[in-house]
Amino acid sequence: METDKDLQRTAVATAITVELQRQAEAGAQRVDVEALADAVLIAIQPQAPEAEGRKPNELNSSNDG
Repeated sequence: METDKDLQRTAVATAITVELQRQAEAGAQRVDVEALADAVLIAIQPQAPEAEGRKPNELNSSNDG
């Protein structure tokens, strides 16, 4: 069974692989370290999904509540 550390390591390795592949396909001559760092940060601290449902400006008396 994978531990949280194993899962995080896999997520980071995948993020690095995907970002390096993206850069290679774009024809990069050098590794964009900032983009790589961003990919790793997203892998270890994923963004919360946006809330589902209606936005406040979409609410009215018939659908609020």
